[in-house]
Amino acid sequence: MDLPPALTRDVLQFLQYIRLERGLADTTLKAYEHDVRQYAQYLAGREIRSFADSTLAIARGFFEALSEAGLSASSRARYLSSLKHLHRFLLGSQRISIDVTEAMELPRSKRTLPDCLSVDEMRSILEAFSGDDVYSLRDRAMVETMYACGLRVSELTALRQRDILFDVELIRVFGKGSKERIVPIGNEALTWIVRYQTTARGQLIRTAETDDVLFLSSRGKQISRMTVWNIIQKACTTAGIEQHVHPHMFRHSFATHLLEGGADLRAVQEMLGHADIATTQIYTHIDRDYVKEVHTLFHPRSHQRR
Repeated sequence: MDLPPALTRDVLQFLQYIRLERGLADTTLKAYEHDVRQYAQYLAGREIRSFADSTLAIARGFFEALSEAGLSASSRARYLSSLKHLHRFLLGSQRISIDVTEAMELPRSKRTLPDCLSVDEMRSILEAFSGDDVYSLRDRAMVETMYACGLRVSELTALRQRDILFDVELIRVFGKGSKERIVPIGNEALTWIVRYQTTARGQLIRTAETDDVLFLSSRGKQISRMTVWNIIQKACTTAGIEQHVHPHMFRHSFATHLLEGGADLRAVQEMLGHADIATTQIYTHIDRDYVKEVHTLFHPRSHQRR
C-alpha cells in the first residue's frame, strides 16, 4: 500500500533521525522501521493522511488489531516502544501537537527466567576440549573467554587481538549499538588465549587480511556464530550434558554464578553491558533454593523451632 505523502515524509525523517542520532544496532533499526511502517499503513487504511490526525482511540485500535493477529505481549510491547519514540520525534519537531501514545502503557508480559548451567556442568563442558590440536585449542580459548566475560556470541566472534589487555587482565567489548565496555577476564581464560595465539592461530591464517580477528575459522576469517553453536553442541555431547544448551546460556551462567558468589548487582550489570539494571535483576530470581540455603546457614534464628 502506498502511503500518503505526509506519512511517508515523517517515517523517512524519523528513520534518518534514529540512524544518525541514536547509534542503534542494525537489527534495532530494522525493528523500528518495520513497526512504524506497519502503524503508518494501518492509518492509511483508515484514510488518515498524517500522524497529526491520529487519536488515542485509533492508536489503541492498532494494538487491538495486533493482539487479534496473535502477537505476544512482548511483541506488542516492542511496537509500543517504537511508536513512543516516533511520536516523541514528531512532537519535538512540531509535526504533531499531542502524543497519543503518552497515555498508553506497555503490555504486561510473563517474565521467564533464563536457563543456565551449574558450575559443575560448566566445568564439564570446558574440560571436554581436551586435545592439543589447532581446533581444540581455539575452541577451548573461545568458550573459556565467553564464560569468563559473559559475552554474547556476536561479541565473542568480533573480538580482535588488540581487545585483549593482558597486562591489566581486561578485555574491550563492543556490544549492541557498538557500545564499548571493559570487562575483567580471569587468568584461566587468558592462559588459554595465549596458548591458542602462540601455537594455533598462526596455522589458521590464510591471508594477511585477518583484520586482527582473534578467533579465526578454518578459512582464516572471522568465525561464524553457527560454528560456535556447533562447537558447543559437540562439547555438551562429550560432557554428557543432556539438556539443550545454546551459547547464550554461557552468558546467563556467568551472571548467575557471579551473583550466587556474592557479586554486586551493579557490577554484574556493568560487565553484561545492560543499560537498565532491571534487565540484570532477573538473574537474582533464578535459584530460590540457593537463597533459602543461604538463609538457613547464616540467619541466627533460622534453625529454631516455631
